[in-house]
Amino acid sequence: MLVMFVGADRTETAINAAQVTFVSSVTDGTRIRFGEGRSVTVSEPIAQVMDSLNQALRPHE
Repeated sequence: MLVMFVGADRTETAINAAQVTFVSSVTDGTRIRFGEGRSVTVSEPIAQVMDSLNQALRPHE
């Protein structure tokens, strides 16, 4: 499931929630890490990012 965020550079960013390995708060917003050293920084606060990722991973009825 893809989740949309606004990147630190103000571009739209689509993230595959199933590939996220680590989420941390940084000065610019929230850094979302994936395998193999890949990461993206988004402007949303960490609580909003976690909520969006968790909703995307929930089974849909």
